Amino acid sequence: MAKQEVNPRSFNLQQQVMLPQEEMLEVAKKQHQLVIGIPKESDKYESRIPLTPEAVEILVNDGHKVFIEPDAGKGANYVDTHFSERGGLIVDAAEVYKADILLKISPLTVKEIGAMKDNQTVISSLHYRNHSAEFIRSLMQKRCTAIAFENIKDQYNCYPIIRSMSEIAGNTAILIAAEYLSNVNKGKGVMLGGVTGITPAEVVILGAGTAAESAARAALGLGAFVKIMDSSIHKLERLQSHMGMRLHTSVLHPQVLRKALKSADVVIGAMHFTELNSQFIVSEDMVAKMKKGSVIVDLSIDQGGCFETSECHDHGNPVFTKHDIIHYCVPNIPARVARTASIALSNVIGPILMDIASSGGVAQILKTDPGLRQGVYIYNGILTNHIIGSQLGIPAQDINLLMAAF
Repeated sequence: MAKQEVNPRSFNLQQQVMLPQEEMLEVAKKQHQLVIGIPKESDKYESRIPLTPEAVEILVNDGHKVFIEPDAGKGANYVDTHFSERGGLIVDAAEVYKADILLKISPLTVKEIGAMKDNQTVISSLHYRNHSAEFIRSLMQKRCTAIAFENIKDQYNCYPIIRSMSEIAGNTAILIAAEYLSNVNKGKGVMLGGVTGITPAEVVILGAGTAAESAARAALGLGAFVKIMDSSIHKLERLQSHMGMRLHTSVLHPQVLRKALKSADVVIGAMHFTELNSQFIVSEDMVAKMKKGSVIVDLSIDQGGCFETSECHDHGNPVFTKHDIIHYCVPNIPARVARTASIALSNVIGPILMDIASSGGVAQILKTDPGLRQGVYIYNGILTNHIIGSQLGIPAQDINLLMAAF
């Protein structure tokens, strides 16, 4: 039998295939240590805190530092030891304001901005209508990056902080209305839900967003007659399908609105305005024709309000009366339930901070996270919010273009 010849070239190829190969491992991103500062709120009616002790513990265990000013959590019934026992560092205000990332609920004051160092990141709320050119220019001079947490979007293209605070505000608004309908607060002595044999109170809600839905659920839960009005049929259909036939919906037509207001015991303003020059929905003449002793709760007061008669007040003096109608117009209603609101805020802000650290820092995550980038209104000292720019006469640039330059 003839011996079969082996092709040496074929053998070499097989031999090469069988040789051990080096393993290709993914190189992990370098974890960036965060130094976070939580100052005490200067607004005496702001009692929320952006991080709970539990969130502080998670951040500290991940290698980050959290500096907290004494009594920063007092309004939400957190004492300093709650934070220090979880790894937070209780330090004076001067050291807090030197942290790389500052977390606040209410916007910084010009005096607080003066205590900052250069190139910090500030995450806080942004009140478009209340900020002065001095405030914006002071932040710009510090070359800081300022992020408005109410403008941050998540991966579902939603505003998580706005949604959570709106849920709380909507639910609380109904409890406030019930409170001011009672004789104890010089109301007309009407029970919101009624009882057997007595017609329930009528609640009209303007808007069909998260706050409106939360208010409607609370009012229906108490047994009230609820009507929601909005200009969007799509939003009304969504609410109707979520909540069933007990909810009455209507298009926001002037004649329909006027008729609904005349019989309403409670009116909740929960419209979301995207433009600064938006007009009120309810005129003073409409308010004057409402039932005497009715209650208005304007949840949109931080954007100018739904009612021509609205005036911005605070928790120290929350109500006033016009045309014998009780008005409650306080912008930070969630601060009434500070513990719940703080936990809700912390549930959103905590994961954002962890993402910033895993991405390598604020500058790096802004390049890859369009949702967080949406919240930026000053980047490295450059104004990037065109609404503020047009309002105050300060030139603004597109942050997406700036990303390529830094």
